[in-house]
Amino acid sequence: MMDKKESRLRRGRQTRAKIAELKVNRLSVHRTNLHIYANLISPDAKILVSASTAEAEVRAELAGKSGKGGNAAAAALVGKRVAEKALKAGITEVAFDRSGFRYHGRVKALAEAAREAGLKF
Repeated sequence: MMDKKESRLRRGRQTRAKIAELKVNRLSVHRTNLHIYANLISPDAKILVSASTAEAEVRAELAGKSGKGGNAAAAALVGKRVAEKALKAGITEVAFDRSGFRYHGRVKALAEAAREAGLKF
């Protein structure tokens, strides 16, 4: 029997293979109950920029709000931050890797915020 995590990773595998084939930077998303993480990974598997709700600055911004990092508002903030950092590093085009998570809720909020802040995918 496959557990939840295994099946998610299996779902994400095809996307990763496709992105690797295209040799483009990928915006990889990981979510846990408490936090959401976004990494921008180069084709040779180096992390170029990252943002997450576990960062001190982001936590300071979310401090007064309910739910901290586990909600769509926090995800949108992370999406915006990762996009800003990417543009600063001169990256505009990425492939979105949702790591087998449904494109829905927090994952969607992060993606849309990143697009709005100027990342193309």
